[in-house]
This record gives sequence, structure tokens and C-alpha cells, in this order.
Amino acid sequence: MKVVLLGYMASGKSAVGKLLAKDLKMQFIDLDSFIEEKENLTISELFNTKGEIYFRKKEGEYLQELLNLNENYIISLGGGTPCYGDNMEIIEKNSKSFYLNASINTIFNRLLGETSKRPLVATLGEENLKEFIAKHLFERNPFYDRANFTISVNDKSVQQITSEIKALV
Repeated sequence: MKVVLLGYMASGKSAVGKLLAKDLKMQFIDLDSFIEEKENLTISELFNTKGEIYFRKKEGEYLQELLNLNENYIISLGGGTPCYGDNMEIIEKNSKSFYLNASINTIFNRLLGETSKRPLVATLGEENLKEFIAKHLFERNPFYDRANFTISVNDKSVQQITSEIKALV
């Protein structure tokens, strides 16, 4: 069994994935970390040196590689992963997927202190951040909504979200 966590940046995919993997005694893989290891560059460095198109191509290849493995694990995706190439089709065919649905305000509040670590929002500034999130969510929701399950994460602890997912796995 492969469990895929998807959703916008700062929706809690990595935190939930780690706890879920521990609770279910499964391996946890963060796709961004996997890409960084394989490429020997951080995601920011990949964006800056090779561009987003290169990154998205590699992201799709590594996602396919992981979903073709004959092992059980939890994988957290980057926020844009489901929206490019045929990634969502691959996810639908090879895993049980969960959309961690966070409101614009939840995402905004979580991102405020860490924009420098996020290549897509690093240069925006606080005044443009909320509008950027709203626009992006609008564009990405049709992909996110294709997940097998949608879990609202607003005002919930990592433990609460993990419990909801465990009840559905």
C-alpha cells in the first residue's frame, strides 16, 4: 500500500506524513527531499540553476519511480506535484491519496515566517502573499480534488489529522 499526501505548501504534508508513517510502521518519503538527494541540489538551487521546467520533469520521473517500487510507504508531495504532466493519473492508479485541505488564511499564517525556504513565494513579500496563495489554490484545486479523500486541516493538530487518515487507510 502506498499512501500519498498532497495539498498546498504549508498544509502539513510532511508533519502528518512522518507521524502517520510512525503510527502505521511504514517508511516515510518526502518527495522534495528525495529529489534533493537524487539531484544533489536543494529545491531552491534546482529552481535557480536549472529552472522550473527541469524541476517539474524530474519531479514526475521520481514520483513514477517511487510509485513503481514494490514497497509500502507514506509519501508527501510538493504542493505543485499533482498539477504537472500526468502525475495525478499516476497517483490515482498507484496509491491511496489524501488532500490535506487548508484555508487561504491557514496557509498564509503558516508561511509568514518561512517564505525564504519556499522558492515560489520567496520574493513575494507579505502584502502579495495572500493573493498569490488564493490564485494558486484556485488553479490547483481541480487536481487536489481528485484525491481519494479530502481532509480539512484548519485548526487541527497533526495528531487529529493523522487519526482521520488512519481511519480511512
